[in-house]
Amino acid sequence: MRQYLKYLFLFSTGGFLYNLLEITFRGWSHWTMFILGGICFICLGLINEIIPWDMPLWQQMLIGAGVITGLEFVTGCIVNLWLRWDVWDYSQMPENILGQVCPQFFILWLPVSLAGIVLDDWLRCWLFGEEKPHYKLI
Repeated sequence: MRQYLKYLFLFSTGGFLYNLLEITFRGWSHWTMFILGGICFICLGLINEIIPWDMPLWQQMLIGAGVITGLEFVTGCIVNLWLRWDVWDYSQMPENILGQVCPQFFILWLPVSLAGIVLDDWLRCWLFGEEKPHYKLI
């Protein structure tokens, strides 16, 4: 039960923060972005659960940005292409893939990944008594 509550809390935190980012930069969000944000935050948190702490933080950021981009692509294919809800459309952006992802947003996800990785690690430490974060920069 404790694990379930922990992941529900982390999922909700990620969903809330993702919606907050979207509202801040786009002026609106969609309920599916809460789900996507929750899943992304859980995945960012699992980086240090799966990969040893001695992996440099910049590599964790690359993994995180790749995971977010991949999840955005899958979500976009479902909500935009299959269900036709038109939550976003990057078809006017250079080098986009099916209008769902583009390199410019991969670059944006790098600092977001850093923030998500560090926030998840500290939440796990402070609220759930897990290992205190320690990072290797290079």
